[in-house]
Amino acid sequence: MKLSASKTALTLGLLSALWHAVWSLSVSMGLAQKLLDTVYRVHFMSNPITVSGFSMIRAGKLVALAFVMAYAMGWIFALLWNMTHGKK
Repeated sequence: MKLSASKTALTLGLLSALWHAVWSLSVSMGLAQKLLDTVYRVHFMSNPITVSGFSMIRAGKLVALAFVMAYAMGWIFALLWNMTHGKK
């Protein structure tokens, strides 16, 4: 099965951007620190991280950067997939 590099890249880019938008929303609602504390606690660790205050500009940069990086990784993944799963 051949993958479309652009569709794979767009899918991964959007998924990553959505995930980071949800994270930004949890920071803006004051839930992020509790979430991190819980994740660390269930892994038998103490949390060394403190969540900073929310900034709409930083949130926008986070979501945009996450999209761009995941888009690039999706494109590379599809190209490598197609190279290694060529016609037999």
